[in-house]
Amino acid sequence: MNLAALLTINLAAAAAVMFLAWCVHLAGGKASVVDSFWGPGFVVLAWLSLAASHGNPSQQLLIALLVSIWGIRLAFHLTRRNLGKPEDPRYADMQAKHPDTFRTRSLLTVFLLQAALLWIIALPVQLGMRGPASGGLDVLDGLGALLWCVGFFFEAVGDEQLYRFKADPANKGKILDRGLWRYTRHPNYFGEALMWWGIFLMACSAPGGWWTFIGPLLLTFLLLKVSGVSLTERKMGQRHTELEEYKRRVSAFFPRPPRERAP
Repeated sequence: MNLAALLTINLAAAAAVMFLAWCVHLAGGKASVVDSFWGPGFVVLAWLSLAASHGNPSQQLLIALLVSIWGIRLAFHLTRRNLGKPEDPRYADMQAKHPDTFRTRSLLTVFLLQAALLWIIALPVQLGMRGPASGGLDVLDGLGALLWCVGFFFEAVGDEQLYRFKADPANKGKILDRGLWRYTRHPNYFGEALMWWGIFLMACSAPGGWWTFIGPLLLTFLLLKVSGVSLTERKMGQRHTELEEYKRRVSAFFPRPPRERAP
């Protein structure tokens, strides 16, 4: 299958996954269900790309497995986190502005938009399956897998530390500044970006794979400036008076030793 056909099929698959998520939203009433379908959407694209491509079997399987581990864990975490919680404020605001049309409007503005973003971010996966069919794994594969492992540690451990922190009523109104959260204010976002840069390195052995940097670059931008760091800290600032002190001491994204507390 040529690249244009693969990308077209995968775009349709991403749209189908998010259309299913929209149907669940219609049945359940919360648009934030889209979060639970985000990771699995990448898993679907990874295995579709593997099935339709004739590349290096070792590299193909490695990429598909890494994406699957990430996507399934993320889906479990986000579903657990959102279970029983009210609607995400972003979607609640949209619904308040368009109370009569939001359920249908959200198909385009929430679900299919996420499908398009998913498809772009997954470019390294889609092209990474089309590397040279001969030979085993190379240095870029090893370095990419190493970055992925470090990123997975930061995201998975950071998510679990925050989940347990918030589950303890004694921590209500407090900011987590222990564990990985002592070294970066967003270890989960840092880890996710690092994983996708690792997948990009693996894709570089495929013809034209270098241009798939668009995917992790878009993800990193979204995490830093749109739905990640900036949005989270705007919401935190409404609830935590000590946020500025935490921001002074702890790096926003890249881990580093924390500064001393102000006297």
